Amino acid sequence: MSDKKVRVRFAPSPTGGLHLGGVRTVLFNYLFAKKYNGDFILRIEDTDQTRYVEGAEEYILDCLKWCGLEPDESPVAGGPYAPYRQSERKSLYREYAEKLVREGYAYYAFDTPEELDKNRKEIPNFQYGQAYRESLRNSISLSEHEVDQLLDAKTPHVIRIKMPADGRVTFNDMIRGPVSFETNQVDDKVLLKADGMPTYHLAVVVDDYLMKITHAFRGEEWLPSAPVHLLLWEYLGWKADMPQWAHLPLILKPDGHGKLSKRDGARLGFPVYAMNWFDPNTGELTPGFRELGFLPEAFLNLLVMLGWNDGTDQEIFTLEELIHKFSLDRVSKAGAKFDFEKAKWFNAEWIKKLSAESLAPKVKAVLADKGIEVADEAYLLQVIDKVKDRCVLLPDFYHQSAYFFRQPAEYDVNAVKPKWTEAKTDFFHAYVAKLQAVTNMEPVALESEFKAFAEEKGIKAGELLLPLRVMLVGGKFGPHVFDIAQLLGKEETISRIEKAVAVFAN
Repeated sequence: MSDKKVRVRFAPSPTGGLHLGGVRTVLFNYLFAKKYNGDFILRIEDTDQTRYVEGAEEYILDCLKWCGLEPDESPVAGGPYAPYRQSERKSLYREYAEKLVREGYAYYAFDTPEELDKNRKEIPNFQYGQAYRESLRNSISLSEHEVDQLLDAKTPHVIRIKMPADGRVTFNDMIRGPVSFETNQVDDKVLLKADGMPTYHLAVVVDDYLMKITHAFRGEEWLPSAPVHLLLWEYLGWKADMPQWAHLPLILKPDGHGKLSKRDGARLGFPVYAMNWFDPNTGELTPGFRELGFLPEAFLNLLVMLGWNDGTDQEIFTLEELIHKFSLDRVSKAGAKFDFEKAKWFNAEWIKKLSAESLAPKVKAVLADKGIEVADEAYLLQVIDKVKDRCVLLPDFYHQSAYFFRQPAEYDVNAVKPKWTEAKTDFFHAYVAKLQAVTNMEPVALESEFKAFAEEKGIKAGELLLPLRVMLVGGKFGPHVFDIAQLLGKEETISRIEKAVAVFAN
């Protein structure tokens, strides 16, 4: 590590929902920054106004807030290098693009979209670069006088980088080691568009320099852009200040073939976005992990394990543990297959791990959504502790605990009726009378007395426990039946037994 303060950034485009791969990039940035007491910056790359979607920036900020990965500097938090939206930095970029033109590293290109489309149709694998630039309308092929005339006439134009011939560009990736590119394979990318907006290639270099970014982590799909960015750092005279780069492995489809996409999630029945995203342009709602019932702690935990491990068998990590243990040398070069069943396992483990107090607001919301308002907080905490080991997603708390707050509306009659006898009717009537006199509702005492009473009546306790459970719960599920009775209390337990016996005896 250098002596410079670590500064990392996440620079999304506000064009739609936040893919779990994007959140993992945020997480790796965040962990690295916090491990070295550095700063995590959010910069909005909204230079492509044709793709801008209303509400997308707020959505990104909400996602980071839900995950607990809030930036130190951002369009909302501000900071010493504001503004943090590239559209608000538009005036900065032209001077750097013009500097590159003056020094022979870039050039003006006056080709119309129609002319370029014609070339793409007529020339197989057409690229705007060394092979064709001399025959196109640009400041390389035209005379200085012609160029001046076109500029004076405010002819629409872009500025393109001039990729060198027969060169090789190499850098050391923090995950992959030495990476090398032949410049002949790279086209002359547009740096400044006709509307004066920079493309990603120019803006990311200028902003990383001006914001003093020390490390740049991004998905491996950006690797092909690396030679352009490397050359820009060099051409602008900033090579000594270039951040160290790490290109993160892809998150793959469950079968391992190709990058996981929104379509894959829709096809296979699981979310790929952090939170629900409603697209105002299409009216389409894409589901998210939060609304499905994932805890943010579990979401981060499952993401970090897609491409990283600490070298041990440990799989459950708090954010604090991850900050302490995270290192890029444990990040894999290979893509990581997404496994939704494993993702749910992480959530179930985190539900078990968290205290009833921390789960209570979320469980309250789940129950309220189903019409159950909880007034007794202490009772709710006891219920959560009894059922949380049985829940995988937060909505499971409704099914696993609703009967603690209201009597069953219906019973799993098929589980009881086939083996129901008059002797069982008599037993439960007598048991209700016995229960009226009980003073100790502790589960162990209740169970002991129940079994003793069953023996006294000549019925196997095992034949009575399932009916008792269905009476109290409505079905064949839930924690230990006498734990349920204790929490319900004597009067409620008696009420439920009497109501259910009437149903089973008919």
